[in-house]
Amino acid sequence: MESDDLTAPLGQETPKKPRKLPISAPQALAGLLGLFGLVVVGWALVADNPLGGEPVAVVAAPPPVAGQAMAEAGDGKHHARHDGLNDFGPVVRAMPSKPAPPPGAKTVTIIDGSSGKHEDVVVPGGGAAAKPPVDKQLLESTPQGAIPQIGPDGARAHAHYANPRKLPANRTEAPRIAIIVGGMGISASGSADALAKLPAPVTLAVAPYGTGLGALAAQARAQGHELLLQVPMEPFDYPNNDPGPRTLLTSLASGQNVDRLHWLMSRMQGYVGLVNYMGGKFTASDQALGPVLRETAKRGLIYVDDGGSARSVAAQLAGSQNLPFAKADIVLDASPMPTEIDRALTRLEMIARTNGTAVGFANAQPAAIARIAAWAKTVEDRGFVLVPISMVAVKAKSS
Repeated sequence: MESDDLTAPLGQETPKKPRKLPISAPQALAGLLGLFGLVVVGWALVADNPLGGEPVAVVAAPPPVAGQAMAEAGDGKHHARHDGLNDFGPVVRAMPSKPAPPPGAKTVTIIDGSSGKHEDVVVPGGGAAAKPPVDKQLLESTPQGAIPQIGPDGARAHAHYANPRKLPANRTEAPRIAIIVGGMGISASGSADALAKLPAPVTLAVAPYGTGLGALAAQARAQGHELLLQVPMEPFDYPNNDPGPRTLLTSLASGQNVDRLHWLMSRMQGYVGLVNYMGGKFTASDQALGPVLRETAKRGLIYVDDGGSARSVAAQLAGSQNLPFAKADIVLDASPMPTEIDRALTRLEMIARTNGTAVGFANAQPAAIARIAAWAKTVEDRGFVLVPISMVAVKAKSS
């Protein structure tokens, strides 16, 4: 017989047994599942989703031709049904396509070498007039490839591929400034950045070691840029500082350097002249540089000194070769800080105002490109004109 409070000894509590739930755990779980099923069925009955359970493809498609959609709707054919299907199968929802680039613009795909990320950059065409194509009469076939030559009629590459500006009557005597941006072709992102941001009068100098140089040269010319070919030359600390394969060296015979020069010249076409890349030691040597400048004049090109070495004898030798010549007055990104580049551009304006012309050189790096692009938007408001290198290169006087 069970004990209760009446029969329990005084002063002692009777232990209470735990009460049992009215339903077991499996029964509770079954009930929850049943409730969930009822909710799903109820939602299916009341929700307006005609495409429920049917496959749907999402594609990018151009907008229909005007009147096409109405014609299809009015002919009684291929109408979309309420069950989410048409006569050909599942409904295809068209997503709006990307807007087409403006006329004359090009899309350049930049590939990040570290992450592999692709980015499309639209390069404006700028409305530049069509440039003359590469003239085969101005090319000579050599064992190294096709290189410039003076044409049978005396035509020269520096004139044929030049893109001089037609200045308004009130600007013909204004101080002229030429900007050269080098290193094109080395970095895909740097090249695309320069093409997208720099105005046509900025001259682009292309390194001979990049890939796709022919396409790069054609695109740059189509946008109105004049081109120079960068020629690697021996610096004072060579070989610790090596410009690259086929560098022109003071230790080589003149014929060997000319042979190397021909290989470098064959890397692309359509340029107006050559500019040294490094070369502090080479450009300081009459014996080494002289034959190279003779070959440059013989090929109908101009020669530009990048202004990196105060010991260069290029200006003196160019006069003896009757060679069109220009020299950079300032290396704009000698200090790559944006504020220093701005100061260098201000000094360049002072030189142009004093001498009538000035030439600046920079590399295709983000800071330099950004500052030059911003400066170019306002420089002509201050009384200057921005011109390509062919409009400041002159035949140097013989010394």
